[in-house]
Amino acid sequence: MFSYRREGLKATDSAAPPPHEEAERTARYLAHHSSWGFLATISTQQKIQGLPFGNIFSVSDGPLDNGTGTPYFYVTAMDNSVVDLRSNPAASLTLSEAESEYCRDNLIDPQDPRCARLTLTGRMVAVEVKEVDFAKEALFSRHPQMKKWPIGHHFFFMKLQIEQVWLQNWFGGIFLIPLEEYFQASP
Repeated sequence: MFSYRREGLKATDSAAPPPHEEAERTARYLAHHSSWGFLATISTQQKIQGLPFGNIFSVSDGPLDNGTGTPYFYVTAMDNSVVDLRSNPAASLTLSEAESEYCRDNLIDPQDPRCARLTLTGRMVAVEVKEVDFAKEALFSRHPQMKKWPIGHHFFFMKLQIEQVWLQNWFGGIFLIPLEEYFQASP
């Protein structure tokens, strides 16, 4: 099986997830400790125009010692999802605790509500020049192989400006977490 060598990658800290009663911290934990997520856009592709389209993206909310809660992306306009975002910037990013060892180690199915999942909904925007250095550090420190991606593909940085935080991390329903509480919580 092919895989990128993990050159220069620091070991991620293996902090246990917060208790399920701490919804804001759980949301920030997922945003900070997830290395990839599923981004849904509104398709511009001819056969499915106007329908949802989903794609996997590597993400980072900051270096391991400085999580912001805002997901950053390194993208190319050659990607269908980015074409969609240029037409309509609305997007939802779903992150799952199933990425970690927690659900596997505890024999919890990814669809089981105890295997937390977070959907951040908002608008994708290009990162402004004054923020590019932080976006670069955020992504390249967690995904060092990105530095070697083809220059001719004209990769650039985007981020999700969050408008809604949706979390399911236990039985009995979901949490819609106010933005202020989400950003104030520590991962």
